[in-house]
Amino acid sequence: MKRADIETENNQLLRLQRDFRRAADIVVDALVAFDEVEAVAVIGSVAKPLWKEVPRFREFRREGIEVWHECKDLDLAVWISSQHRLDALRRARDRSLHQAYASGTGPGTASHQAEIFLIEPGTDRYLGRLCNFNACPKSKPQCLVPGCGAIPFNKHVDGFVPYDDLLAPATYALLYQRGRGRLRSALDLPGPGEAPPR
Repeated sequence: MKRADIETENNQLLRLQRDFRRAADIVVDALVAFDEVEAVAVIGSVAKPLWKEVPRFREFRREGIEVWHECKDLDLAVWISSQHRLDALRRARDRSLHQAYASGTGPGTASHQAEIFLIEPGTDRYLGRLCNFNACPKSKPQCLVPGCGAIPFNKHVDGFVPYDDLLAPATYALLYQRGRGRLRSALDLPGPGEAPPR
C-alpha cells in the first residue's frame, strides 16, 4: 500500500473526530437552553486523543497497517435533573445539527450519530439514552427492551451495562455546567499524541 493512501486515510479519520467535536459544540449550544440540563461532557473516543490500531478496513487489515482509531459516533453525557422534556431535547439536538449543516457552519453529523447518555446529577448514575425515534413507543424491535419508554424517549439498550469508566473523560471534557456556563469547546480537547489534562 502506498504511503499517500495511508496518509489520506489518517487525515480522513482525524477529520471525522474533528467533525464529531464540532457537532458536540453545536448540540451543547442547543441543550443549554433547558433548565433541567445540569452539565454536558464528551465521552467515548471523540473525547480522547486518537490512537493507532489496525482497522476494520480490509486493505489495511490484510497488510497489518495501523491508522488512527475510527470514531463511529459522538457520545455525550448529559446530567439531567428531570426527564419530562426528553422529546423536546431530542428535537433540539436534531434541529441544531440539521440547521448547522444546512447553513454550512456544521458537519454532516446525523442526529442518530449523536448519542446522549442520560446521567443523574449528584450520583452519576446512568439513566438510559435519549431515543432517536420521533414517537415513543415507535413499534420497533428496540422498543420491546424491558424498561424502554417507561419514561417517554428514555431508551434502554438491550444488554448494555455502562463501563465503570464511562464518565472518566468528563474530568477534562466537560463542556458545560449550569452556574458556570460553557467551560470549553470540544475542538480544544486533546489530539493525537497529547495527554488529557489531569
